[in-house]
Amino acid sequence: MGACYLAVDVGTSRLAAGVVGEKGEVIVRDRIPTPARDVWPALARLIKRVQASAPTVPLGCGVGCDGPLDSTAGTVSPLYIPSLEGFALASEIGSITGLVTTVANRCTAVARAEMWCGAAVGITDFVAVMIGSGVGGGIISGGHPLEGQHGNAGGFGHMIVESDGRPCPCGGKGCLETYCGGRAIELETGRPPQRAPEGVVERTGIYVGRALASLGALCDLQSAVIGGSVALGFGEPFFTAIRSELEQRAKLSFLRGFTVVPVGLGQLASLVGAAALVRAGK
Repeated sequence: MGACYLAVDVGTSRLAAGVVGEKGEVIVRDRIPTPARDVWPALARLIKRVQASAPTVPLGCGVGCDGPLDSTAGTVSPLYIPSLEGFALASEIGSITGLVTTVANRCTAVARAEMWCGAAVGITDFVAVMIGSGVGGGIISGGHPLEGQHGNAGGFGHMIVESDGRPCPCGGKGCLETYCGGRAIELETGRPPQRAPEGVVERTGIYVGRALASLGALCDLQSAVIGGSVALGFGEPFFTAIRSELEQRAKLSFLRGFTVVPVGLGQLASLVGAAALVRAGK
């Protein structure tokens, strides 16, 4: 048995942990719904259970977590998980596992995974976008992740798409997440995103395409890889709407050929991304 990594994914609707091999294969996986409260005790139990199933001692533990993060203070404050506000996640997980633990924005982790063994192998400049309960992004520029001052670079869901639009939990108005996130879609339609009307699916793609045109111009990107339960559940009509909007909006010469594809790792992208943080020696 070769080297392996302990991987943890902390999301708004789901907590997951797994053991990932040296080629990005998921050897062990377990997940639970994110509790409304007492998230850390539930996460700790999940991690211990998965670690006990590892075939060999993991080389380290990688954690992808919804933001915001504070890499200087070593804390996380996920917008929709109030019980983890200001929580020292890396040190707490390190204490229960005995492993060196690295925490990063979960979309940055996904971007690393897709560059390692997913849809972005060989691509040096791209954004990984995750559209699930919320909307996030991780940017790879010149083959390296953009992290920013506190580890929050790539906050795709908080790009403004309507000047005086819907209020966002971040405190702003008109953020992409308030139109395209699963929570927002369910609030608007009264039904889960997988049952959203065709018009909402198309509109969501239009907003994402519009935001990608702006981000592509800003960062000189080659591609976008898109995952998350909402995006993958919407399927081809959603991706068609994105590409159509991009074609209309992205007119700069260096954006010609900008591609939009689903994540190559599907629903495993976040876990493999957490492992990628350890593999990269972040």
